[in-house]
Amino acid sequence: MNFIGIIPARYESTRFPGKPLAIIKDKPMIQWVYENVSKALDEVYVATDDDRIVKAVEAFGGKVVKTLSTHQSGTDRCAEAALKLSETIDFDVAINIQGDEPFIQPEQIELLKSCFKSDAEIATLVKKNDSTEELFNPNRPKVVLDHNNNALYFSRSPIPYVRGTDKHDWTTENTFWSHIGMYAFKADVLQEITKLPQGKLELAESLEQLRWLENGFKIKTAETTTQSIGIDTPEDLQAALKLF
Repeated sequence: MNFIGIIPARYESTRFPGKPLAIIKDKPMIQWVYENVSKALDEVYVATDDDRIVKAVEAFGGKVVKTLSTHQSGTDRCAEAALKLSETIDFDVAINIQGDEPFIQPEQIELLKSCFKSDAEIATLVKKNDSTEELFNPNRPKVVLDHNNNALYFSRSPIPYVRGTDKHDWTTENTFWSHIGMYAFKADVLQEITKLPQGKLELAESLEQLRWLENGFKIKTAETTTQSIGIDTPEDLQAALKLF
């Protein structure tokens, strides 16, 4: 099975304009992501609508594909890029890697790839959550799984509800899973899901993966022990610099 990595990147971020080009230890953030992903995949492309990002990627020798500026999500941008690339590259699965995660590990990419040894249509990563603070943080999506590690539901609320137990003891009474927002899609499935209209669950939770579940697609999960660290604000960047 052939895999391709696509890194959606846009310049016009509300909370952090120009984020992909933010400098971390003498490299733009998008370069850190690209180089780490390239350790696990032979074919990696940045998908962007901005010429400044195009020039930055080409300057460090990366591959880039130009996309429309009207996309509402990284998944939509990834789908357009995958469709264009399919004209010249043979691949079965497209892996969508966030352009604001410079700490991405090659092992996480390998975990996503392993999901397609079975009948996976879509794959994503989960991590055990032992933190009460994170469990009740609405900005940290949670997920519940079936016995085959398929996602049953994603939510910004802590799920499942542990009845009859003090909330501070929930993480010791039950296993909770945090969602790590990295996806892999079979090529045809990626094109299908981006044509679906938004559903009630997605609109309620503001989580696009609920649209896919609501329409009957299965999402296979793999467990990672690495905490994903995304950079959404200039303050996040300062924290990342300390880690580097």
